[in-house]
Amino acid sequence: MLTVGGILKREREKQKMSLEEIEKVIKVRRKFLEAIEQDDWTLFSSKIYITGVIKNYAKVLRLPEDKVLAFFRREYAKKEVTGFQTKVPSKLLDSGTKKYLGLGLGLLICVFVLYFGYQLFLFFAPPNVDILLPKETVFKRTDKIKILGKTEREAQIMIFGNRIYQNKEGVFVYDYPLKKGKNFLVIEVTGANGKKTTIRREYTLRQ
Repeated sequence: MLTVGGILKREREKQKMSLEEIEKVIKVRRKFLEAIEQDDWTLFSSKIYITGVIKNYAKVLRLPEDKVLAFFRREYAKKEVTGFQTKVPSKLLDSGTKKYLGLGLGLLICVFVLYFGYQLFLFFAPPNVDILLPKETVFKRTDKIKILGKTEREAQIMIFGNRIYQNKEGVFVYDYPLKKGKNFLVIEVTGANGKKTTIRREYTLRQ
């Protein structure tokens, strides 16, 4: 199963960066970076400190920080649940309590696994792109239409070789000039993970 440490290590090796290089950039000692890559949280004094290190590590590798941190929170919460279970003396629990506790824990782990799998899918999936306007595809007596779309905030949008910028909500606008007859619009959107989505639209101008 892919973990936050595995994600960071794989991307670092993919970019051919050493731990020493990461250490110099984010000012965190190598032994802590190694612990992060091994998903070992025992060296750290607090969850807040771990979160800060992972966030800066992801930023150096140009990975989406919020998605990487989502992996960490799921893993950390799971270990907290496991740790709590080991602290409960078994002699205080009767057979019925143990049964229900086991069922509850099993259900909780299933939820974590499903959520983790969904986050993993989102992490490696190409960016989602929605074209909000225009709804129609045939126009009369106009030489330009306004394309309104929405995608991920971290994605890069290219239309006919030009970079189009979205706002904080991921909404972008493009004025598309029309010529008589059929017009073909191609929108290329590249996510922070390098995956690309291509949207093709055909608009017809009748005069």
